[in-house]
Parts: sequence; C-alpha cells; structure tokens
Amino acid sequence: MSGIDDADCIPAMNPELSEGAVTRAEIVRTGEGRFQVSGDLVFATVPALLQKAAPLLAQSRVVTLDLAAVGHCDSAGLALLLEWVATGASVGQRISFLNLPEALVGIARLSNAESLLPTA
Repeated sequence: MSGIDDADCIPAMNPELSEGAVTRAEIVRTGEGRFQVSGDLVFATVPALLQKAAPLLAQSRVVTLDLAAVGHCDSAGLALLLEWVATGASVGQRISFLNLPEALVGIARLSNAESLLPTA
C-alpha cells in the first residue's frame, strides 16, 4: 500500500503548538518492509502511533523506517524508536532508520542512546 489513507493517520493534540492546534503522526507502507513516518513524534502522538504501527511492522522480518517527513520530536519520539527496535529484536526482526531528524539525534546523544538507533 502506498499513499496516505485516513486509516493510517493518527490525529493528536500537540502541546508544543498553540492551544487547540491538532497535529498528526502517521506511518505508511511504501514498499516491502519499507515505511514512511511523518508528522510530529511527541508525547501526544506517540501512543497512538505505537499502537497503529505494531501490526504493520510485524509483517516484515527486515524493516526500514524513513523519518524524512517527521516534524517536531521530543523524548517520546526517541522512546518510540527504541521501543520499535527492542520489540523487533525480541522476535528476530531487524529495524533500521533513514533520515533521522537532527533534533531526535540530539536527544539520543544527550541520553547516551545514539548507538541504539540503527541506521540504514
């Protein structure tokens, strides 16, 4: 499946934006084992995205997630990526990332977790 489908969009409130603003985080399959993640990876969007992504990511043994379209991110975004890596590893799956946002890399570096984010 490619393209954006409303079923693949997870709207959520982003507290970093103005009050009442709505932001989205989404994951879309772009090919076999390849996914595009877009929107904001923040506390408000991560729980729904984690739930939505689980069945999609479970379909492939090798997964590459492209984060080029990610906007804002905070430590919840880092936690999400680390959760995907850990969950995948527990079932013999290899997960890697393309185009990690600089803000997320900075948070990972400050958290001493940068080496835990495999890049493709």
